[in-house]
Amino acid sequence: MPDLLRLITPLLPPATRRRLWHARLPDSPLKAFLAVPPPQPRSDWRQARYLALDLETTGSNPARDDILSFGWVCLEGETIHLATAQHRLVRPRRALTAASVTVHRITDDRAAQGEPLEAVLRDLLAALAGRVLIAHYAQTETGFVDAACRACYGGPCITPVIDTLALARRSAPAHAPGSLRLGALRARHHLPRYPLHHALSDALAAAELFLAQAESLSQDGALCLGRLLVR
Repeated sequence: MPDLLRLITPLLPPATRRRLWHARLPDSPLKAFLAVPPPQPRSDWRQARYLALDLETTGSNPARDDILSFGWVCLEGETIHLATAQHRLVRPRRALTAASVTVHRITDDRAAQGEPLEAVLRDLLAALAGRVLIAHYAQTETGFVDAACRACYGGPCITPVIDTLALARRSAPAHAPGSLRLGALRARHHLPRYPLHHALSDALAAAELFLAQAESLSQDGALCLGRLLVR
């Protein structure tokens, strides 16, 4: 991509960026993903399709840290389809540190049994096509998936995103420390406790929290999808 176009592209609307990157990329799972338009922001949120995603990683920096596991589950409007649930381990590029193992409980032996990143990414993009991505503190998921797409396919992952943390901040701008964590927000909405730091259970936890938040926000009438998006 010419330097000027590379500078301008991030400023363009997402639909335009999708078309530009789709035209530029060779055939790949990312190109196929970009060819499928996501739900329209003006549509009712109950009519949209979603994919809730969580990643376990070795750190917070996509430039130097690795994805260790993906967990995702798809939603059709207000319905979570458990048959779509996936938990996939990824083989890291380097040995794990004791600090990261303490958090995600994925040991070197388990990680060594993981799949290549590209294999899992290919399946994620196929599942995410035509859907809105849901995550809690979504910049982790979007940052790592975008970096993985650039490394594997040479282009960005351009997708609409709902961040359950951002929705909580809008509803309660003043909040106590720790009150915006996934478990704390679920408790506020009377949702059950799930084990933390497991990619699939955290993805399901984010999906259920999103539905509770959206129902709360739509009590006074129709709620369009665009009001829930962070991008």
